Amino acid sequence: MRTFIKSWIPQCLRILRSPCRSFHGNNRLLTSQIVSYYESINQCKKELPEYFNFASDVLDEWARLEKDGRKPANPAFWWVSDEGEEVKWSFEELGSLSRKAANVLCEACALQRGDRAMAVLPRVPEWWLLNVACMRAGIVFIPGTSQLTAKDISYRLQASKAKCIITSDTLAPALESVLPGSQFLRSKLIVGRGSRAGWLNLKELLAVASADHECVKTRSQEPMLIYFTSGTTGFPKMVVQSHSSYGIGFTISGRYWMNLTPSDIMWNTSDTGWVKAAWSSLFAPWICGSCVFVHNMPQFKPEVIAETLSRYPITTFCTAPTAFCMLVQHDVSRFLNFFFC
Repeated sequence: MRTFIKSWIPQCLRILRSPCRSFHGNNRLLTSQIVSYYESINQCKKELPEYFNFASDVLDEWARLEKDGRKPANPAFWWVSDEGEEVKWSFEELGSLSRKAANVLCEACALQRGDRAMAVLPRVPEWWLLNVACMRAGIVFIPGTSQLTAKDISYRLQASKAKCIITSDTLAPALESVLPGSQFLRSKLIVGRGSRAGWLNLKELLAVASADHECVKTRSQEPMLIYFTSGTTGFPKMVVQSHSSYGIGFTISGRYWMNLTPSDIMWNTSDTGWVKAAWSSLFAPWICGSCVFVHNMPQFKPEVIAETLSRYPITTFCTAPTAFCMLVQHDVSRFLNFFFC
């Protein structure tokens, strides 16, 4: 089985990268213009800049190129649900929506630069939107997986001194039991259509928020993200990432390890609570101008993975080794036209 997996994975990846790449050369040049400076920093050829913000220095630069008519072949963000609903954002749309979200965080949620906001969300578009909004406002974003227990969430809120909790309408009831004991918490933001007493609704606030927001001038080594370790040998520990450690650091892996360009559509199946989502579902693809593809699957199902790969023009696919094992063990005969076209 191990030998079969080794031979199958490279073949699958070669096939996944086989769609038409007629603009590949031009997009490679365009990507070079965006990332060459950050690449030279990773290679220690240039000093780390004093100030850096991924939202303004990278995402807004791609949006500017879109306005100048040099649009990538794909959207910046492409999300699909199990019911077939789709959300697509260009870099310009992502910029506008994230500025609105930044205003929501700063005004309705009363957060200030340096404050911390914890988000316990599934694979919904708002996770990406709030990530970027926090960058713009200088707010430290703390992702958490939906599998966290009430005890886990309570500990993380207290340890991080988070002033805002963000979750979905379906997860909010489970969180409410621990929130009264969170002495630092000031605001609660809900993502979804439902309303709940004591919670602000992101969708309603975005509808009336201004798209005018001036991005905070963050220092390169200013905190941007906090992830908690698994807690295997004790209490989970906070790991702080700066604006540059991920925002600049993943230039190399995006360009050389994943070989990403604006022609590519990158699908990484990682849960939003895990750090892999930041690596391969945000920083590496977006610094290269690639499309971030997301399928909101509550559970990993090999037949859904195979069907999605056959239906959408995904060029780069990343998942866990266990998931690859499940794929090769699953009957994908009805998708052979895709895998061997």
